[in-house]
Amino acid sequence: MKLPEMEGRVARWYAKVRASGSQLEEYGKQAAQLTHGLPSGAGILEVAPGPGYLAVELARLGFHVTGLDISRTFVEIASEHARAAGVRIDFRRGDVADMPFPAGSFDLIVCQAAFKNFTRPDVALAEMHRVLRPGGSALIQDMSADASNADIDREVRAMRQSRVNAFMTRFALRMLRRRAYSAAGFERLAAASPFGTCEVRAEGITVEVRLTR
Repeated sequence: MKLPEMEGRVARWYAKVRASGSQLEEYGKQAAQLTHGLPSGAGILEVAPGPGYLAVELARLGFHVTGLDISRTFVEIASEHARAAGVRIDFRRGDVADMPFPAGSFDLIVCQAAFKNFTRPDVALAEMHRVLRPGGSALIQDMSADASNADIDREVRAMRQSRVNAFMTRFALRMLRRRAYSAAGFERLAAASPFGTCEVRAEGITVEVRLTR
């Protein structure tokens, strides 16, 4: 994983930007969609949960949720949010390329908006495969390298941010696109990983990848 970039004031700014009412509502919807068909009480790992908004919504649905993030600040922020929400989540600081979990620990792994930042994506996929239970799946949702400027503009408008925050978010997304993978890029990574294959769907600025053990 890259050296920590989201620490201190930068991390807290990001957490505030992602905390608008419309975005928090979207996290609730995502949690329900991501866990559709998953048995009650299943174990979920969120890799790079950031401020922990999605993890909190997953825990509210009755799942056992663990979060692993390279950022000390995000681990602190996410833990604060979990306590405020009254849910139990095990947030830990750690590297996706060397996860501190036994093999076969989780039924579902979720990784949103972070995979493009991993310096060893091949090792990250191998580690995800290792900590999944047989039949478990990993869902990666990230920015697509094929996203257009128009796609980015639409995404930022939907966030309903202030003019300054919208400008900063738009600029950040255009910079992050340089690190992102295309659908074809993910297919190549999956083919070379222990998963062997994946299902990929791209829409707007997002590419969604599902890998099953």
